[in-house]
Amino acid sequence: MSDPDPKTTPLYEEHRRAGAKIIPFGGWLMPVQYTSISDEHHAVRKDVGVFDISHMGQLIATGSNAAEWLNRMLTNNIEKLEVGAGQYTFLLNQRGGIIDDLIVYRTRTEQYLLVVNASRVAEDLAWLQAHILPGVKLENRSDHYAGLAIQGPRVAELFQSLLGDSFELPARNTIREVEFNMMRLAVARTGYTGEDGVEVFFESKYASAFWTTILENGKPLGIRPCGLGARDTLRLEMCYPLNGNDLTPEHNPLEAGLGFFVDLSKPNFTGSEVLAQTKEHGTKRRLAPFRMEGKGPPPRPHYPVYRNGERLGEVNSGTLSPSLGYGIGMAYLPTEHAKVGTALQIEIRGQKFPAVIEKKPLYKKS
Repeated sequence: MSDPDPKTTPLYEEHRRAGAKIIPFGGWLMPVQYTSISDEHHAVRKDVGVFDISHMGQLIATGSNAAEWLNRMLTNNIEKLEVGAGQYTFLLNQRGGIIDDLIVYRTRTEQYLLVVNASRVAEDLAWLQAHILPGVKLENRSDHYAGLAIQGPRVAELFQSLLGDSFELPARNTIREVEFNMMRLAVARTGYTGEDGVEVFFESKYASAFWTTILENGKPLGIRPCGLGARDTLRLEMCYPLNGNDLTPEHNPLEAGLGFFVDLSKPNFTGSEVLAQTKEHGTKRRLAPFRMEGKGPPPRPHYPVYRNGERLGEVNSGTLSPSLGYGIGMAYLPTEHAKVGTALQIEIRGQKFPAVIEKKPLYKKS
């Protein structure tokens, strides 16, 4: 059976007009770059960049039992969310393996917005529906809404040019509705780059108009449209994991070094028993960030990782860091070999190159 035709976002024609290089990604046709990954990466680190994130899924959970149900399904503690607040969290299988990582926002007293990974929308929806409680309604609005991630140190200036000098962005990890040119925007102070920024969601019919307005208003600030390539290099410099590469059903959040987003003190949630045992006995493997030493080529996913001639695993994510000027990556390694300062070798096209495990994040602002 052939794969279904890839989907396009409401901004697909805008990307083509801008000369973007388009690639398939998670069942979607998405821009990987417009000018160069390095240019777009540096625009986000120094000024501001805008990414199309309309492919991300948006699920709405409502009802009197929505909070209780989400607390059973997700690892973080929903009860801590006031209206307007959001948190990073995980959807797990019964073995504690990661189905998806997502952000959940409490948008009303009994309403929650779940922003999920594009390639996981159908799987997440099926899993959640299979475990739903009475008094909860789950709606998939992914096809009706578009989204932009606007990231970089000049993002506040950009929004003041749009909404007036007195406009203040919402606080970190909160979401707020804003009216702009007859559009209703949900503006969340979140992102995947390590820079200040927002993720903005709105009805699909406004996508081209809002995209064009952002790029026009951002010109004096050095704005650039950015593709998946820069999104990947930016997130990897910060050691933010990528679903499907670093986060899979074979690994749990504690192995990924993300136990901060797991609340084992709350009542039973899916996978909690396995995670409690893992915490008690310790993880056998850990996701470790590393950098290449010397002038070797950058690491890529699936390259073998060695220590003293023994194969320990493989690269999960790897790239050339535009900010640092050398290759970086992350790999699941036996815990005893995952300590900061441990020397490794990465096999690249039959040749081994030296690497060393570093602290998170790999890139630190000066």
